[in-house]
Amino acid sequence: MSVLGAMPEGLVCRLIEEADWQAVIDCLQRGFPGRSRQHWMHALRRIGDLPTVGNFPRYGYILDHAGTIVGVMLTLYFRHGGTDEGSVRCNLSSWTVDPDFRAYAGKLIMAALRQRDVTFLSVTPAPVTRKVVEALRFKRFADGQHAFLPALSPVRTRSRVVNAHADAPELMQLPEHERHILLKHAALGCDALMCITDRSVTPFVFKTRRVLKGLVPASQVIYCRSHADLSRCAGALGRHMLRSGKIFYLVDARAPVPGLVGRYFAEIGPKYFKGPALPVPGDLTFTEFALFNE
Repeated sequence: MSVLGAMPEGLVCRLIEEADWQAVIDCLQRGFPGRSRQHWMHALRRIGDLPTVGNFPRYGYILDHAGTIVGVMLTLYFRHGGTDEGSVRCNLSSWTVDPDFRAYAGKLIMAALRQRDVTFLSVTPAPVTRKVVEALRFKRFADGQHAFLPALSPVRTRSRVVNAHADAPELMQLPEHERHILLKHAALGCDALMCITDRSVTPFVFKTRRVLKGLVPASQVIYCRSHADLSRCAGALGRHMLRSGKIFYLVDARAPVPGLVGRYFAEIGPKYFKGPALPVPGDLTFTEFALFNE
C-alpha cells in the first residue's frame, strides 16, 4: 500500500457519514469476507455510541470514487482515562481498499495522522498493514502475546474477586477514571472485575474472543494496571472465572510475563502506536477489541 501520489480525478478522501453506512459495510465485506454485515453494523453503532471527542471524526474516513466507496478506515477516538482532561487516543481499525485503488490506500491513514496531539493505535494490523505503519514510524508497544492459565497460579494472599457494578461498595476505592473503565466495559459485555485484598482493590477487564481460527475461546486482557498486578491476582481471578467456564487467557506483552503459568508467543498479535503517549501492554480499553463482536 502506498502513501504517496496525487489522487486521480473523481477520487476523494472524506469523512464517513451515517448515510454512507450501507456502502461502507459493502466495502468492508469485500475487504474482510469472513465478517458478516451484522458484525459491521454492530461496529458502526458501537462507534456511534462513543462520546464525541472534540471535533475529531465520528466514524472514520472513506475513499469515494465518483459516488462509490472504494476504501474505508474506521477511527475510534476516546479520552484515555475517561475524563475531559485525558489524553486523546485513536484506534485505527478495519483499513481496507479495493484492489484497483490500493495505490491510494495511504491517503486514509495520512488524513488521520495530521492530528499531531493524538496517540494513534494499530492493534490488529494485517501483515501488509504492518509494513505501512512501520514505514510511517509507528512503534511497537507489544511484540507478542502471553497465553496463560490463571487458575494454575497460586493465591499468595487472602483475596476475593467481585464483578464491578454501580452499587459495588469496593468500586469507590478506585480512582474515577478506573471506575469509568470498569462500568463502561461491563456495559459493553466485558468481564469487569475487582481483586480485593486487605490492602487494595485492583481492577481488571477481560473480553471473550475466539482464537486458533475461531476454534478456541479465550479471555483477552483489556485492562490491567501492570503485568505485575496481573501476575499477583491471576490465581484469584482464574478461580473466580472458572465458574463461568473461562480457562484460557491472553495478554499483550514484549516478553514472557513472570508469574503467569503459560507461554509467550513472539510476533503473534504485535501492536503499534504513534504519538505522545506510550500505551501500556495490557491496556486495550475502548479499542476494537472491547467494542466489536468477535
